[in-house]
Amino acid sequence: MRALLSVTNKSGIVDFATQLASLGYTLISTGGTAKALREGSLSVLDVSQVTDFPEMMDGRLKTLHPKVHGGLLGDVRRPEHRAAMDAAGIAPIEVVVVNLYAFEETVTGEHEFAEAIESIDIGGPAMIRAAAKNHPNVYVVTDPDDYERVLEALRQGGSDSLKVQLAAKAFRHTAFYDSMIARYLTDAAGEEMYTDTLTLGYRRAQPFRRGENPHQTGALYLDPLGQPGLLRAEQVWGIPLGYNNWNDADGAWELVNDLPDVACAITKHGNPCGAAIAPTFADAFRLARDADPISAFGGVVAFNGTLDLETAQALTEKGNKLDVIIAKSVTADALDLFRTGKGWRQEVRILTAPTLSSEKTFMVKGLRGGALIQDIDEDPGDEWQTVTTLVPTPEQMVAMRLMWKVIPHVKSNAIVVGTDSRLLGVGAGQMNRVQSVRLALDQAGELASQCALASDAFFPFPDSVEAAAAAGIRAIVQPGGSVKDADVIARANELGIAMCFTGVRHFRH
Repeated sequence: MRALLSVTNKSGIVDFATQLASLGYTLISTGGTAKALREGSLSVLDVSQVTDFPEMMDGRLKTLHPKVHGGLLGDVRRPEHRAAMDAAGIAPIEVVVVNLYAFEETVTGEHEFAEAIESIDIGGPAMIRAAAKNHPNVYVVTDPDDYERVLEALRQGGSDSLKVQLAAKAFRHTAFYDSMIARYLTDAAGEEMYTDTLTLGYRRAQPFRRGENPHQTGALYLDPLGQPGLLRAEQVWGIPLGYNNWNDADGAWELVNDLPDVACAITKHGNPCGAAIAPTFADAFRLARDADPISAFGGVVAFNGTLDLETAQALTEKGNKLDVIIAKSVTADALDLFRTGKGWRQEVRILTAPTLSSEKTFMVKGLRGGALIQDIDEDPGDEWQTVTTLVPTPEQMVAMRLMWKVIPHVKSNAIVVGTDSRLLGVGAGQMNRVQSVRLALDQAGELASQCALASDAFFPFPDSVEAAAAAGIRAIVQPGGSVKDADVIARANELGIAMCFTGVRHFRH
């Protein structure tokens, strides 16, 4: 019986190989793995002794040989395979332990292009795939976590079901590995990611007991080549996040990173229910919460700076309850306020997250049988055009620009109203735009007359402008582009409203 071991991750390999040797396996190995095994007082055959062919080309060529791959691929259940192996002097290999060159680690750190190329493993994936194809005869082991399971199966005389599980895991391993290389080289070649075939590799970071609803299951996966964002956060307090927590938390973090310094954003069920800027984060939270305290209860709060003691005290005031708190950092005394508290303070999830990257990235929306994939919605910052006779005042312009920061984070049809420092009303997810307008204005109440209004898409008719004017709105920002633009502008002029067109739409479905 023979076992071939060639690993980059050497965790546990000496102990595993020792147990294999005790079960009667001859150990075959390469390079650094062979060195580690010999240092563990194990007897090892070099691959070159098996192949009668020297390792060459800086290690690029060592295991790609018939005496290796014949031993992996030969189906010893078939007489004709055994005869061919005997004639060629090829002995079977029953256990293969391989994990691959650290390509992912290379390309996610500082590196030169040539280093990335040399980190592409060829022999390793070839051996894994060969062994996985021939899994009725070979245990293919790509993960140190499986060492004990394999040893137990060997001690018990074998396990066909484990061989199938290991084969499936092996092909996932090589597919993920190749996806990293394909994406890296596609980017290096200057190609767009939307090629005829798209390979995306994700690694599970957290399984969930439930998905969006209790009858659903799910998990959190990370994209190793993705840009820094909330999923790179560190949880410093609280119980684990679930599916809905992560979804709402991502929305809050994306929004607050779009806002000016010293800002707070609050989300609930995927939509903003509060956003404000102020001299302190404590003040920003209170302003954001007070816009819709009912929705803020049980919501997600995000700050684009440090969560300090004063802010923590504001968060824990009577009547508040939060599911998730996110900041760039948290002071020790602020964290202690939660650690020593009672009730919801013992469970609230507190995360410290990195500032979002400005680099281009993408978003995936799964559909039954496939997915929709697009660039993430980043406003290109085109110059606005004032289209009405009345020009916005400086204060109105600041308010419109703040609302325009909020609008991409609200489900379409989306309307937001607010001042130069806070969000006061949200109309989200309605099937007609004027209904979203009514909802946002109703939430803002008497304060609507102090607000500017932003719409994620054009107004198809003047009715939304009329509803806004009736509530006291005197400044509106929208993309423009409707066949009825002239009618909408004319009605805004009649009603004394200043209006700007951005030329950019922000649908979010």
